[in-house]
Amino acid sequence: MPLSARRISRLLVLLSSTILIFSFAAAPARAAAETITVWTDSGNDNQPLVEALAKSFELANPDVHVRVNVGPRGVAAVELVKARLAAGTMDDVFVYYSGSLLQAIDPTKNLVDLADQPWQSKVISSYWPTVSIGERKFGAPFGSASGGGILYNKSVYKKLHLKIPLTWSQFMSNNATIKKAGLIPVISTFKDSWTAQMLVLADEFNVQAVAPNFPAMFTANKASISNTPAAMAGFQHLEQIHTAGYQNKDYATATLAIGLKYLVTGKGAHYPMLSFVASDLKKRYPKMADNVGIFAQPGNSAKLNGLTVWMPNGLFISKTTTHLDAAKRFVAFSMTPAGFKAMTSAVAPTGPYLVRGVKLPGHISQITREMLPYLNAEGRTAPALEFVSPIKGPNLSAITVQVGSGRKTAVQGALAYDVDVQKESKRLGLPGWGDLPG
Repeated sequence: MPLSARRISRLLVLLSSTILIFSFAAAPARAAAETITVWTDSGNDNQPLVEALAKSFELANPDVHVRVNVGPRGVAAVELVKARLAAGTMDDVFVYYSGSLLQAIDPTKNLVDLADQPWQSKVISSYWPTVSIGERKFGAPFGSASGGGILYNKSVYKKLHLKIPLTWSQFMSNNATIKKAGLIPVISTFKDSWTAQMLVLADEFNVQAVAPNFPAMFTANKASISNTPAAMAGFQHLEQIHTAGYQNKDYATATLAIGLKYLVTGKGAHYPMLSFVASDLKKRYPKMADNVGIFAQPGNSAKLNGLTVWMPNGLFISKTTTHLDAAKRFVAFSMTPAGFKAMTSAVAPTGPYLVRGVKLPGHISQITREMLPYLNAEGRTAPALEFVSPIKGPNLSAITVQVGSGRKTAVQGALAYDVDVQKESKRLGLPGWGDLPG
């Protein structure tokens, strides 16, 4: 019996449905994206940089999902990373400090050696010692370098007809003029205790200018802070500023945010600080941020004037990762043009990238602009001590707060820090660390 047109139509629909069902059953299930975790502290601009990098990486690598985890900043971050590495629970990739703080987490035991990665050839060689032990290189530079010096209010300088000081005596003379005008000469924010270190740490160019072997001698326990006049100067500067009454009255309770407000509004003229705060200034005070510049912390000689430089953080891979290939791909992506484009779009760099072929964008801060003459001139920069020595005592912040508050003299502070350094060096098992040098 011939089939009716309606029956034929029904059979075709049934057949099509059956084929479709079998097609779905036969098709392999789409593989779920592999997930890696990336940890960063909440300090500086690390979080927006990591989030921008992760988003761009996922677009270029749809087979990998990146989960960003954010932790505390400062000392709390250091202790958390140490504890999680010791427990074997660290994220696959994490942002952490280069230099002495990296040495303290035992890289050979806890981190993946990345010396054989092709992108290492792009890294400027001055960065390698800050993330290396011997021939092993454990990290990729993350973010831009920073300068440590004196942030200053440009309008105050113009109004009071002040010149950029090249010596400490010129700086103190400017402070006297500023105080006479009823303004805060040197902003201090000891509630955020890490900021109290700046007059000691940012003086490192001046230390190395007159004692170039100090970092090596210090590391070998053949020289200490208290027996090296150039290294003592930073503690003396803290003492002098407090004794002269050049600080804000609320120095003990003021925070970094308050310090930036005092500076950008012209209530205060100087703020010893790192250049990375330029992005924070831009966010908080977009119309006034470019009224803040930077100059190198002055020493004793106008001819030996230069900037102390902080190397970038690093991206590191924990040895406990179970996603090594994906983790390496993420780190490698951070060194590509696409990676830098993503990060630069999220946060304007506050200094140079230590990677060949990567140029600064046009939209850099006034602080960054005023750093460039130091960075582009031969012999006008030196790395901070923590990047050329594995030693940094954990209590420097507390000690510098005491000196800057008048509770310790400069000599007492330097001696206390020598003891702090000795304890840390013994803990790290560094050779030559018995008694302090005489």
